[in-house]
Formats: sequence, C-alpha cells, structure tokens
Amino acid sequence: MSEAKIAPDGIDVAAVLDAKGLSCPMPLLRTKKEIGKINSGEVLRVEGTDPGSRNDIPGWCERSGHEFLGLKDEDGYTSFFIKKG
Repeated sequence: MSEAKIAPDGIDVAAVLDAKGLSCPMPLLRTKKEIGKINSGEVLRVEGTDPGSRNDIPGWCERSGHEFLGLKDEDGYTSFFIKKG
C-alpha cells in the first residue's frame, strides 16, 4: 500500500460529513451525495472510521475529477479532505 497523503494544516472547509461508524460502501456513497452540495473549489471534510475509505476516497477523487488534499488521523477516526473539481 502506498504512503497516505497527509493533509496540510489550516485547510478552509466548506462542509463536514460525519461518516463515523459506517462501513463500506456507505462512507463513499454519502461523500458522493455531500460533494454535490458544495461549490466547485470548496473543500469537504469527511470524518470516518472505515479502514477501506483510506483507499476508496482517494481513488474516487481521481476518477471523478475532485482533488484529494490528504487525510489526517484523528483520535479514533480519520479525516479526509476533498476539494471539489
């Protein structure tokens, strides 16, 4: 597995999606729905606990034209930062 891209500090976030406790494929499905609610260039922060999201979310960003800014391991969950394309 490749090294995870770590998000820089100070990212201005437009919306936060709480996907903690959800298992695959729900975090990605909720992310797809939530990204549609923000404007192009804005950042969505997704908070999740599903280990599969570490691969699913960056891969989906690449396929769908969004920019994966990175992730941060928090206390008990991971935050993913996605800039809408």
